[in-house]
Amino acid sequence: MKRFNGNEEFEQVMQASEQVMILKHSSTCPISQAAYEEYESFASEHENQQIYYLVVQEDRPLSNHIAEKYYIKHESPQALLINNGELAWHASHWKITYDSLTNAIKEHK
Repeated sequence: MKRFNGNEEFEQVMQASEQVMILKHSSTCPISQAAYEEYESFASEHENQQIYYLVVQEDRPLSNHIAEKYYIKHESPQALLINNGELAWHASHWKITYDSLTNAIKEHK
Protein backbone atom coordinates (compact mmCIF):
# COMPACT_ATOMS: atom_id res chain seq x y z
CA MET A 1 0.00 0.00 0.00
CA LYS A 2 1.52 3.27 -1.14
CA ARG A 3 0.60 6.86 -0.44
CA PHE A 4 0.20 9.28 -3.34
CA ASN A 5 2.42 12.35 -3.28
CA GLY A 6 0.41 14.78 -5.39
CA ASN A 7 -1.22 15.07 -8.78
CA GLU A 8 1.92 14.40 -10.82
CA GLU A 9 2.61 11.04 -9.19
CA PHE A 10 -1.09 10.15 -9.47
CA GLU A 11 -1.07 10.80 -13.22
CA GLN A 12 2.16 8.80 -13.67
CA VAL A 13 0.68 5.81 -11.85
CA MET A 14 -2.55 6.03 -13.84
CA GLN A 15 -0.65 5.99 -17.13
CA ALA A 16 1.68 3.16 -16.11
CA SER A 17 -0.86 0.81 -14.50
CA GLU A 18 -3.70 -1.29 -15.84
CA GLN A 19 -5.55 -1.46 -12.54
CA VAL A 20 -5.25 0.76 -9.44
CA MET A 21 -7.23 0.76 -6.21
CA ILE A 22 -7.36 4.11 -4.38
CA LEU A 23 -8.64 5.08 -0.95
CA LYS A 24 -9.43 8.69 -0.12
CA HIS A 25 -8.97 8.72 3.65
CA SER A 26 -9.89 11.32 6.27
CA SER A 27 -7.51 11.33 9.23
CA THR A 28 -10.18 12.81 11.52
CA CYS A 29 -13.19 10.60 10.79
CA PRO A 30 -13.91 7.37 12.71
CA ILE A 31 -15.82 5.92 9.74
CA SER A 32 -12.80 6.59 7.55
CA GLN A 33 -10.53 4.92 10.12
CA ALA A 34 -12.69 1.79 9.94
CA ALA A 35 -12.53 1.86 6.13
CA TYR A 36 -8.74 2.38 6.29
CA GLU A 37 -8.37 -0.73 8.45
CA GLU A 38 -10.44 -2.75 5.96
CA TYR A 39 -8.29 -1.32 3.15
CA GLU A 40 -5.07 -2.23 4.98
CA SER A 41 -6.32 -5.77 5.44
CA PHE A 42 -7.22 -5.96 1.75
CA ALA A 43 -3.81 -4.56 0.74
CA SER A 44 -1.91 -7.09 2.87
CA GLU A 45 -3.69 -9.94 1.06
CA HIS A 46 -3.32 -8.45 -2.46
CA GLU A 47 0.33 -7.50 -2.67
CA ASN A 48 0.38 -8.01 -6.45
CA GLN A 49 -2.16 -5.19 -6.92
CA GLN A 50 -1.45 -1.47 -7.29
CA ILE A 51 -2.97 -0.14 -4.06
CA TYR A 52 -2.74 3.54 -3.12
CA TYR A 53 -4.27 5.98 -0.69
CA LEU A 54 -4.27 9.68 0.09
CA VAL A 55 -5.20 11.69 3.16
CA VAL A 56 -7.74 14.30 2.11
CA GLN A 57 -6.73 16.85 4.75
CA GLU A 58 -3.13 16.79 3.51
CA ASP A 59 -3.74 16.49 -0.22
CA ARG A 60 -7.06 18.15 -0.98
CA PRO A 61 -5.92 19.26 -4.47
CA LEU A 62 -5.39 15.61 -5.48
CA SER A 63 -8.67 14.56 -3.88
CA ASN A 64 -10.48 17.25 -5.89
CA HIS A 65 -8.57 16.28 -9.05
CA ILE A 66 -9.71 12.66 -8.73
CA ALA A 67 -13.35 13.73 -8.20
CA GLU A 68 -13.23 15.98 -11.27
CA LYS A 69 -11.33 13.52 -13.48
CA TYR A 70 -13.76 10.68 -12.85
CA TYR A 71 -16.93 12.80 -12.56
CA ILE A 72 -17.79 11.62 -9.08
CA LYS A 73 -18.81 13.46 -5.97
CA HIS A 74 -16.02 13.79 -3.41
CA GLU A 75 -16.62 11.59 -0.41
CA SER A 76 -14.42 10.49 2.42
CA PRO A 77 -13.76 7.74 2.93
CA GLN A 78 -14.04 6.73 -0.70
CA ALA A 79 -12.56 3.75 -2.52
CA LEU A 80 -12.11 3.70 -6.28
CA LEU A 81 -10.99 1.04 -8.73
CA ILE A 82 -9.45 2.39 -11.91
CA ASN A 83 -9.06 0.05 -14.92
CA ASN A 84 -7.02 1.33 -17.85
CA GLY A 85 -7.63 4.92 -16.81
CA GLU A 86 -11.40 4.51 -16.41
CA LEU A 87 -13.44 4.38 -13.22
CA ALA A 88 -14.65 0.77 -12.89
CA TRP A 89 -16.07 0.84 -9.34
CA HIS A 90 -16.35 3.07 -6.30
CA ALA A 91 -17.81 2.94 -2.81
CA SER A 92 -17.90 5.14 0.24
CA HIS A 93 -18.27 5.04 4.00
CA TRP A 94 -19.43 1.71 5.46
CA LYS A 95 -19.53 0.10 2.00
CA ILE A 96 -15.71 -0.03 2.03
CA THR A 97 -15.00 -3.49 3.38
CA TYR A 98 -12.46 -6.20 2.72
CA ASP A 99 -15.17 -8.16 0.91
CA SER A 100 -16.38 -5.25 -1.24
CA LEU A 101 -12.80 -4.42 -2.27
CA THR A 102 -12.06 -8.07 -3.06
CA ASN A 103 -15.27 -8.44 -5.07
CA ALA A 104 -14.52 -5.26 -7.03
CA ILE A 105 -11.14 -6.66 -8.09
CA LYS A 106 -12.69 -10.02 -9.07
CA GLU A 107 -15.52 -8.42 -11.04
CA HIS A 108 -13.30 -6.00 -12.96
CA LYS A 109 -10.33 -8.08 -14.04
